[in-house]
Amino acid sequence: MVDQSSQAFNRGLLEFLQASPTPFHAAENIAAQLTQAGFQPLVEGERWSLKPGGKYWVMRNGSSVIGFIYGREPMETDGIRMVGAHTDSPCLKVKPQPDLSRQGYAQLGVEVYGGALLAPWFDRDLSMAGRVSYRDGEGRIRSGLVDFKLPVAVVPSLAIHLDREANRQRSINPQKELPPLLLSEIDGVDQPSFRERLKAQLLAEQPSLTVDEVLDFEISLYDTQPPALIGLAQDFLASARLDNLLSCYVGLQSLLKADDRHSTLLVCNDHEEVGSASACGAKGPMLQQFLERLVPETETRMRVLDASLMISADNAHGVHPNFADRHDDNHGPRLNRGPVIKVNANQRYATTSESSALFRDLAERADVPVQTFVSRTDMECGSTIGPITSAEVGVKTLDVGVPTFAMHSIRELAGRDDAAYLHQILNEFYRYPHPPGQS
Repeated sequence: MVDQSSQAFNRGLLEFLQASPTPFHAAENIAAQLTQAGFQPLVEGERWSLKPGGKYWVMRNGSSVIGFIYGREPMETDGIRMVGAHTDSPCLKVKPQPDLSRQGYAQLGVEVYGGALLAPWFDRDLSMAGRVSYRDGEGRIRSGLVDFKLPVAVVPSLAIHLDREANRQRSINPQKELPPLLLSEIDGVDQPSFRERLKAQLLAEQPSLTVDEVLDFEISLYDTQPPALIGLAQDFLASARLDNLLSCYVGLQSLLKADDRHSTLLVCNDHEEVGSASACGAKGPMLQQFLERLVPETETRMRVLDASLMISADNAHGVHPNFADRHDDNHGPRLNRGPVIKVNANQRYATTSESSALFRDLAERADVPVQTFVSRTDMECGSTIGPITSAEVGVKTLDVGVPTFAMHSIRELAGRDDAAYLHQILNEFYRYPHPPGQS
């Protein structure tokens, strides 16, 4: 059972969340920890030579990562123990031509990425981070990451005096109401364009670069309030991007603890929140192509997949004490009561009785409690990379996650102990003595 050991685990989790304001930063931080642990980087455009006992990682688009340990047991009979998560979270993204000047204020045009809860974005101290593509002094196109870190933007609410119905019925027009304020303009003084500000920021963070011109960017806004343990007993974990950087971190720490007896894999895909249909998303070919290069011969690869299993880790809906009627009476996961097996009869989750049975066995081995989530029969549920990966790759899969409140808000809430609980179960999975895909 988790006790004081969860505190050390959560410290690392909080640091990872704080350092990963965008999928690009998350992927970079995952790759850095893998490299520090002795994993070798692979370049997709080069020839690979993978060997048993080796540890590797590969990145695509700067935002999706696969970490892999090539086990010494034969993969065609032992399988691959896979864990999947995603690096992206709902947010506000800056538009390509974002500069706005209205009523004496400099603002930014933004669009909504994913299914974000919009109301919590108002009155927050916001910063900006992401990837900038530029032409260097030699005329080559390169990319670099930026993170303003300081609060540089805000979306002010309209005063209650000017919207008397705000507490009764309120809809948000994202085009009109979400452009954030950057600064007060001074009459007669030209302001730098957003691209010029990005160039200055890139050079401030990386003075050794030569930046001729910023050509384009993928910049997101984020809340500067740091992650924290909160509550009278500090038994809740509050942070942005718990969905789903929490699972990325848990899977990463378990992979770093795995030995080289069994083949083990972690895939952290981008673009889950918008359907996963991209070259680096779960609906794209990244994992399939990795497996094809790992096991080129089709017959052998089919045997490997038959012996393999994927655990798709993505947060679950905890039963909210103020809205308990939104849950099925027998399936209301509680925070700090253990990870959740997610089930849906219409395959919005990929869990089967066989894959969930394995997870329950792993939990018993780890002495960790387990819960189950099923949506109310009269309500639709979301989905994950689990069904997509299962359909694209053909690997047996189950969906699990840490129970969470305020999913898709700018600040979400999880239990203090549940991430460490999931970590213990994934540790057991990575060293599971039998082929996980074969019952």
